Amino acid sequence: MVYTTKLHHGKRRRGERDYQTFIEEKDDNIIFKNEITSANPLDVITRQHGVEIVFFCCYPKQTNLTLGFTHKNPYAFQDKGFGAFTFEFEFFETQRFEKQVDSNVYPVEVYLKQMMFMQIEATTSIPNTELFVETCKASPYDNANSQISYTIIENGCMRDDTVTIYPGPKTHFRFGMEAFEFIGAHESVYITCTVILCQTGVPGTRCSQGCIQSNSGRKRRETGAESSSHSISQGPLRLANISDSKLSGPSMSLGMNILLVAGCFLVCGAVIYRSRRSRAKYMPLPSFESD
Repeated sequence: MVYTTKLHHGKRRRGERDYQTFIEEKDDNIIFKNEITSANPLDVITRQHGVEIVFFCCYPKQTNLTLGFTHKNPYAFQDKGFGAFTFEFEFFETQRFEKQVDSNVYPVEVYLKQMMFMQIEATTSIPNTELFVETCKASPYDNANSQISYTIIENGCMRDDTVTIYPGPKTHFRFGMEAFEFIGAHESVYITCTVILCQTGVPGTRCSQGCIQSNSGRKRRETGAESSSHSISQGPLRLANISDSKLSGPSMSLGMNILLVAGCFLVCGAVIYRSRRSRAKYMPLPSFESD
């Protein structure tokens, strides 16, 4: 389909458009063409060489856009009584917490209800310290104040039924939960947590209080024995298409589970087949009596 109009440079009559455009549509592209001329549209003849400049722009009808996601590096803070310290929030491939998800594969792709394994690690030069995770929320945006959010941990209490806490050093918090998606046009999931450092064994610190079912049970902060509350996040997570044969991100332990289930089905099928063959092999033949 071709639309042919022209752009003219020069004086114009009242009501005449300043410019017009050629628009050519092809199978894969749309082409916009213009022609600039030096002729005065009010003149009938000319004795000067005219100037004509033709130019065009070509745009593909379809294209792929890729958004970049930056993996969060360790968060650095400095508090009175604790000096400089860092918090590192990472996803891991298994519940053994030996191999963290490569930062180059973000966003991390997971299947619905697949277990996700996360670790928050505090690094400090102050001895006898412990880490406490007070809250964790999921949001489709990397914004701690997002109006759309889902509470995972609140006041140190687990709010999601699928959360599992794994043992680790006092400066580590390891937990896992089943993957989910937000209802609506939200593809990404970010996890944001508020964390605190405390001196180990000091009564009255937030770390020693643990889970508090209501805000009224929260005591006044022990100055010097615990740090301020700090917010850290990591993500995004994205739901993978179950029909995909290969994930662009890590599969976290799902692939091994699929292989084990498939192996069980193969073994069961072989046993049933051999059993049927055995019954058919020893089936007695009918006897015939001659008259």
